[in-house]
Amino acid sequence: MDAETEYLLPGGERVWVLNTTEASKHLPNLLTLFRSGETEPLIFGDAGQPEGVVIPFEVWRALEAATTDENGFDSSYSVLRHRLAHPQPSVPIEQVAADLGLDLSEPVDDSDLPKPQ
Repeated sequence: MDAETEYLLPGGERVWVLNTTEASKHLPNLLTLFRSGETEPLIFGDAGQPEGVVIPFEVWRALEAATTDENGFDSSYSVLRHRLAHPQPSVPIEQVAADLGLDLSEPVDDSDLPKPQ
């Protein structure tokens, strides 16, 4: 089996997946790259399937901060993860809004969005 396999993502983008043995050999060099400011992730797994990603700690912290806020994103993310893990037929937007605790009749504050020219 090859040490590196091309993998096609659902959106059409391609990534390279290292097998686990080969990925472990690259960890010391990857740390050196991260220390120099590089942020390219190391994607690894078996049988050419992506199963894990090594990213810089600061990138992980930024992702963690972006997914945990006081406006209920944590619960929204949990609902999304559950639905992705247990695919079902399409759900009406009203049900999604109700599950997330949103009121579709409530006006949206778009004051921070750019105005059309």
